Amino acid sequence: MATENSILNSPEVSSTYAPSANGRADESGNRLRNHILTTIPDSEFDKLRSHLEFVELNYHQNLFADHREVDHAYFLNRGMISLVVTTSDGRSVEVGVVGREGAVGSSLAVNLKKSPYHAVVQIAGDGVRINSRVIADLGDSLPEFELMLNRYSSVQGMQVAQLAACNRLHEIEPRLARWMLMCHDRIESDLLPMTHEFFAQMLGAGRPSVTLAAGALQKAGIIRYTRGKVNILNRQALEAAACECYRVIRQYNGDTGLQENPSASDEAEI
Repeated sequence: MATENSILNSPEVSSTYAPSANGRADESGNRLRNHILTTIPDSEFDKLRSHLEFVELNYHQNLFADHREVDHAYFLNRGMISLVVTTSDGRSVEVGVVGREGAVGSSLAVNLKKSPYHAVVQIAGDGVRINSRVIADLGDSLPEFELMLNRYSSVQGMQVAQLAACNRLHEIEPRLARWMLMCHDRIESDLLPMTHEFFAQMLGAGRPSVTLAAGALQKAGIIRYTRGKVNILNRQALEAAACECYRVIRQYNGDTGLQENPSASDEAEI
């Protein structure tokens, strides 16, 4: 897993988040920006509100217990979670990412309390969590909430399948570009607080290969890498460098509340 990097806890990473349109907040007044919790009907949100537990999400925190028991569903306001498969010899590869568009532990909607993945905070942030017992007890009275969790689980399953193919079939440079784009979509900032070691572990590749791939993207003027930070300079060119998997995954962005992520750099010529 990735080594400690204090940059990943920097507040500048998620400073571009806008308040939710409907101004929903938990009982302590913490503004909610999660797509699911700001989209469900008022009647369902009112039933859930007292059960929302605000949580800070710290870099490298594992949201599931070591035995991967899922006892809470997490709804992010800021930050990003990696779904990571780790083998018995310690190797790991990322098979999915979750931001404020969805939930970690969405399988609780159908009472599945085991996960084949670790859920690791890769970009620090915050959110709320709901105990599995609450979801089970209130389930029948929250039809839209359950529908959105199930819908997100389906989209996430498609993402996992696509990334499995990507990790097996595509070269490291287009995979790295695809991964940067998926992060960019979720943290809404041109600045990604990432190290080469981190990229290598998430992509299941050797660090020298990742260094060469990142160097090629930097030489092309697409990104700038300095001291554990990657700055996306030209989103349009990064999309052109990515494998087809990003375009396949992106077609479901609208279904999960993710918007297209234009930036001023898109105006640059490729």
